[in-house]
Amino acid sequence: MVCVTVERLDTPRGELVLRRDGEHHEIVSNGTFLMDTRDGRSERELVRAAVRGPGARVLIGGLGVGFSLAEALTLEPAAVTVVEIEPAVVRWNREHLRTAPLDDPRVTVVVADLVAFLAAEGPRYDAICLDVDNGPEWTVTVDNAALYGEAGLSAVDRRLAPGGTLAMWSAHRSAEFEDRLRERYRTVEVKEITVPRGEPDVVWAARGPC
Repeated sequence: MVCVTVERLDTPRGELVLRRDGEHHEIVSNGTFLMDTRDGRSERELVRAAVRGPGARVLIGGLGVGFSLAEALTLEPAAVTVVEIEPAVVRWNREHLRTAPLDDPRVTVVVADLVAFLAAEGPRYDAICLDVDNGPEWTVTVDNAALYGEAGLSAVDRRLAPGGTLAMWSAHRSAEFEDRLRERYRTVEVKEITVPRGEPDVVWAARGPC
């Protein structure tokens, strides 16, 4: 099966491409594969690691192909806010992917940079689920590196409700980042999700800022 380019765009962050491979879609940024609709197990695990019961106020950083949002809506949240920097990704979810119901009344989609969104004043969340890069050491944009440092984690802590959970996704394990989390939080759980090729995906779930 040959991949077909559905749409190719130039954005302020570079080239963004939506491709179709048979019944599945892929999103590629500046020539780097980001995500596809083939599996979604680790994106769903990201949300399950953070949402601890019904009625949660959930923040999802990165809409992607919609797996995280779809999973969050099965967990009876009070509300889900999705922050996605690329308006095209939101449109592609509506027009092509349709993995998650963006028109669900519990869902608010904010087209914004996640770093800036977290740094601004705003509501606090019971679960913050971040999936905007391939990992702390493999970010989609240079600016995203701030998410994984002291300033970014401090911004997360300010938006995390008491007793809330921060969950972060990565395409590979990072000992340095894991150590940083353990220095900041009383509890850090690590889950590896086996994938067909390469290293396992990783989800970190951190609770109780020190």
